Amino acid sequence: MTHDAANPDTVNPDTAAQAPIADDAPAADAAPQQPEWLTVPDLVEILDEPVGRIHRLIEEHRLPATRRNGPVQVPSAVLRDGEPMSEIRGTLLVLLDLGFTEDEALDWLINDDDALGTTPVDALRQGRKAEVRRVAQMQG
Repeated sequence: MTHDAANPDTVNPDTAAQAPIADDAPAADAAPQQPEWLTVPDLVEILDEPVGRIHRLIEEHRLPATRRNGPVQVPSAVLRDGEPMSEIRGTLLVLLDLGFTEDEALDWLINDDDALGTTPVDALRQGRKAEVRRVAQMQG
């Protein structure tokens, strides 16, 4: 995939046709913000878990992570009340089973999806797990 979700200067061919946003546009009218990325030390502090447990959460697909910009990073959007969102793992496994790479699955989770009208992570926060997984299955 050529799009780098952590670097807003890269171009995603799927969204390149969208109208540009003026630099002076109010925040409410701006395009969706790129997610805040958390490193393992950030997660150790936030989740109050040792480094080994953080890596295990990533290996078990309870936290989607990427290394494309160096150190392991997790989008903060997948945390709720200081814990990994329980709905993430099953959705991530659906995408991986369809042949997505971990980076592609992570990108799908954090970017707007037309069928959902929001990002899949936000739809999961809204209690739309079945709908998100149904849309995820249609990606394959």
